[in-house]
Amino acid sequence: MKAVLCEAFGPIENLRVAELPSPEPGPGQLLVDVKAASINFPDTLMVEGRYQVKPPLPFTPGAELAGVVAAVGEGVDRFEPGDPVIASTGTGAFAEQCVVDAVRTVPMPEGMDFESGASYVLVYGTSLHALRTIARLQPGETLLVLGAAGGVGIAAIEIAKAMGARVIAAASSEAKLALARQAGADHGIDYTQEEWRRQVDTLTDGRGADVVYDPVGGVYSEPALRATAWRGRYLVIGFAAGEIPRLPLNLALLKERAILGVFWGDAMRREPARLAADLQQLGDWFAAGRLHPPVTERVPLEGAAAAMRRLANRQAMGKVVVVPA
Repeated sequence: MKAVLCEAFGPIENLRVAELPSPEPGPGQLLVDVKAASINFPDTLMVEGRYQVKPPLPFTPGAELAGVVAAVGEGVDRFEPGDPVIASTGTGAFAEQCVVDAVRTVPMPEGMDFESGASYVLVYGTSLHALRTIARLQPGETLLVLGAAGGVGIAAIEIAKAMGARVIAAASSEAKLALARQAGADHGIDYTQEEWRRQVDTLTDGRGADVVYDPVGGVYSEPALRATAWRGRYLVIGFAAGEIPRLPLNLALLKERAILGVFWGDAMRREPARLAADLQQLGDWFAAGRLHPPVTERVPLEGAAAAMRRLANRQAMGKVVVVPA
C-alpha cells in the first residue's frame, strides 16, 4: 500500500510517499481502507517534532480518517468488514490502509460522506468539549472565535449557534470572514487591524465577550483576553500562530476572568463516557442539519505535504482532506 512517510523529525517538505506492506489488525483493532483523511494542525507539529506526543520513527502522519472496514482483529464484535466508519487514529491516516483501535472508532452517521466524516470528530469534538464542558457556554452569551475560518473555528461557530449563543468571528481576511459568516457567525472582525478588540467592545455594548475561543495564540491572545467580559472565560485551544503567548495575569484579576486550558484528546482518554455523550450530541446535530464539516480542498497522498505546509502557514481555510484514491 502507499502511505505518506515521516522518517525524521524536521521540515514538512521532507515527507515522501512510500510503498509499505499492508498492516494486519491485532486484538481489539480494525483494518480500514482509507477513503479520506483530514489534515489538522497537530499533524504539522508532530512531523516537525514540536508536538507533545512524539511517535516512534518512521511513522505515517494523519490523526483522523473515514473509510470502510476491511478486516477485524480478535475480540472485535461491534464492526464487520464493509462497515463505513470514522476513526481517531493519532497517526497513520495518510495512507491507503490504516490499523485503528476499535474503541476509537465509530460508525459513520447516516447521510454523511467520507470526506465530511474525516473532518468531523477531532474539530467538532474539541469544540463541543471546550464550549460545553469547559466554558459552560449559555444561550444568549457572546462567543468570540479567533482563527474563525479554520477547522476548529468553523466547528466552534456551528456548535455555539446550536447552543443558542451569539458569535463574533475574528480572522485575517475578508474571504476568511465570509466563510465564518457562512457557518453562522453573527459578526466578523479582521484582527490584523490595529485596536481590533475595540470592535468587540462596540458589538457588546462595552461588556466584552463572555467566552473567547483561541486556537491561534501569538500576538492575538492578549487583545482577545482584554476583550473578555467580567467573569468571562478564555479558552486556550492551541497556538496556530506559532508562538505561545505570555499573558499578563493582572488581566485575569481585574475582571475575574478565567483562563482555561482545553486538551480534548487526553480528556476523552480519561472520560470515555463523556466522549460517547459528546459524539451522540454531535450526531444528533448533524442529523438535524446543524453541522456542516467545511471541506474546502481535496489532495492526493502526493499532495499531502504541500497541503500541510499551507495549513502550518495559515494559508488554508476550513478542512483540507487527503483522498488516497
